[in-house]
Amino acid sequence: MLRRRDGFTLIELVVVILILGILAGVGAPKLFNTSGLATENGLRQTLSIVRDGIELYSADNAGSFPACTGNGTGAGNFHELLSQYVRGKFPTSPVGTEDNLVKPSAADPVVADGTTGWMYNPTTGEFICNDTAATPSDATVTYDEL
Repeated sequence: MLRRRDGFTLIELVVVILILGILAGVGAPKLFNTSGLATENGLRQTLSIVRDGIELYSADNAGSFPACTGNGTGAGNFHELLSQYVRGKFPTSPVGTEDNLVKPSAADPVVADGTTGWMYNPTTGEFICNDTAATPSDATVTYDEL
C-alpha cells in the first residue's frame, strides 16, 4: 500500500528558508539603500581620520602642512609624511575613482575635479573627497562637501 504525502519534508522546508534568507540578505541592502549610507558614513570616518592626521602633523611641525606633489605618493610626499599619523595603509576613497591618490590643489576652497580619490591644498590643509556626486542621505549635498 502506498502512502500519500500531504506536505513537505523538513529538509525541503529548511532548503527553501535558507534560499529565501540568502536572497533577502543580498537584496535588502540595495532595496533600502543602506549600502549607499554605509559608504557615506565610511567616507565621513575616513575624512575625519586623515584630517586629524593633517592637524597632528601641523602641530608637530610648527604649523606647516604636509607637502603634496604629483599624486601624493613617493619619498617625502603626502602618504609618507602622514604615515606616522594615519595608521596602516593610506585609505582609499570609497566613491569616485576609488583610489588612494591625492591631487594637490592651490584653489581655496579646494574644488573637486573627479580625477583622483582625494584633493588636498598643502597651503591651507584642506582635504576633501574628489567626487561631485550627490550623497545618498541628502541629494543637495555632494561627497566633496563632506
